[in-house]
Amino acid sequence: KQWYQRRVRGTVEGVLLVHEHNLPHVLLLQLGTSFFKLPGCEVRPGEDEIEALKNCLSETLGRNGDTIHWGVDELIGNWWRPNYEPPQYPYIPPHITKPKEHRRLFLVRLPDKAMFAVPRNYKLVAAPLFELYDNSNGYGPVISTLPQSLSRFNYVYA
Repeated sequence: KQWYQRRVRGTVEGVLLVHEHNLPHVLLLQLGTSFFKLPGCEVRPGEDEIEALKNCLSETLGRNGDTIHWGVDELIGNWWRPNYEPPQYPYIPPHITKPKEHRRLFLVRLPDKAMFAVPRNYKLVAAPLFELYDNSNGYGPVISTLPQSLSRFNYVYA
């Protein structure tokens, strides 16, 4: 009975940008040789999405005792999973009345200097935007569209 009353599962993920050699890179968590993901987590019912993302980033990448001030800025993407299968879409297909998951991507501003603690079995990699562009075979449909989603921003290299 509880399964039928459940709402759409909400997840939030952070897009962390860094600048390396005057090129924007996205920080990704790599598991194995070919699986990449953005840091994020599921949002509990009634929980604020921004606070959930900040807490998740602190739990995932924060070091014990250190406080990182995550600057969660703008929503840059919405993705929908219509059923319990892997495909996700940047829209709700017209024949779906109750999607199973709503995935929201937020741009996260990093402090000038930060040290991360990477979870066991993961590597933290900086992938340049030109490598992500149109590379859904290597990074999946969500990560490979980040260059288009981020193209509306102007980058200032300091």
